[in-house]
Amino acid sequence: IIGLALFAIIYSLYGGLSAVVWTDVIQVFFLVLGGLLTTFMALSYIGGADGVLGGLSHMIDAAPEHFEMILDQSNPQYMNLPGIAVLIGGLWVANLYYWGFNQYIIQRTLAAKSVQEAQKGIVFAAYLKLIVPFLVVIPGIATYIITSNPELLSGLGSAAMTHMPSAAQADKAYPWLTQFLPVGIKGVVFAALAAAIVSSLASMLNSTATIFTMDVYREYIDPEAGDHKLVNVGRATALVALIIACFIAPMLGGIGQAFQYIQEYTGLVSPGILAVFLMGLFWKKTTSKGAIVGVLMSIPFALFLKLMPLSMPFMDQMLYTLLFTIVVIAFTSLSSTEGEEDPKGIALEAKLFKTESSFNLASYGIMVILAVLYAVFW
Repeated sequence: IIGLALFAIIYSLYGGLSAVVWTDVIQVFFLVLGGLLTTFMALSYIGGADGVLGGLSHMIDAAPEHFEMILDQSNPQYMNLPGIAVLIGGLWVANLYYWGFNQYIIQRTLAAKSVQEAQKGIVFAAYLKLIVPFLVVIPGIATYIITSNPELLSGLGSAAMTHMPSAAQADKAYPWLTQFLPVGIKGVVFAALAAAIVSSLASMLNSTATIFTMDVYREYIDPEAGDHKLVNVGRATALVALIIACFIAPMLGGIGQAFQYIQEYTGLVSPGILAVFLMGLFWKKTTSKGAIVGVLMSIPFALFLKLMPLSMPFMDQMLYTLLFTIVVIAFTSLSSTEGEEDPKGIALEAKLFKTESSFNLASYGIMVILAVLYAVFW
């Protein structure tokens, strides 16, 4: 933890967003390469003489339930992926908040030299996102197939029994699988995993420093602060945030799945923040008072849904919290202004949503691929 933290803080503090972005370019290469190599080796082993495609076909035949994207209520994972609500419910809240309004993500888009370049980056990231199932999901299912098949397991030798994960230890599947990779490839995979951690950590540090420095310190503490002082404040903020994170990290070792944990607990605040942005962008009668009241009421409402005796999928909780917050913002705004439009509101014009033909074609490509995936693995 300390080693990764020091590495991230050194180049993010003194290089800023530029250093973070350029390092990300290198790191994502190794992340994709390492993940694809792991997937290729796993599928080749399972497929045997039938090769990679044969391995994938065998996996689908051996564990079809693990390839279902829309789950029914009888599935034990339904509470995590509540059926059709994944497509028309809370998943939109999580995605729109994270990819559209999370400073950790949009700081890269805002740093682009033009809107057109930013659009190219967004669509490229979307295609990279389509690769993630092959980097993460397929190796996990491959581990499940191998550990459930005595014949495949015996082919790996006695080392296969060392730290072999159970069905409930999903977070240990990937490390277990990588121990059977050749030495050189194993090093690439390890570098890829370390790169992913450092990349995320450095980006979060930069985002934390930016938000506190520009939105809190300069706005409320020292409006006259110069650029040099703001840079130092940002560095100090990042350092303090990192120290706090290093103390908290060991306490999270006992949680089940880190990704699931993050999604559930960010879901307590993300619907309220998303509601504020959506109302602020698309309804000129939204007021600051309405936004503040909405955010403050969204968190208790989300906690109520999470803690109430009636069990409810967390994605459904996020959707209901979003709708509740929108109603609160609208009611408060109308009550305080008698329905008048805010002169500072954003005037929506067609040119704000203008995109180039290349962006449109690439976007259509993504939608077609997603439609095919859902049609095949429904």
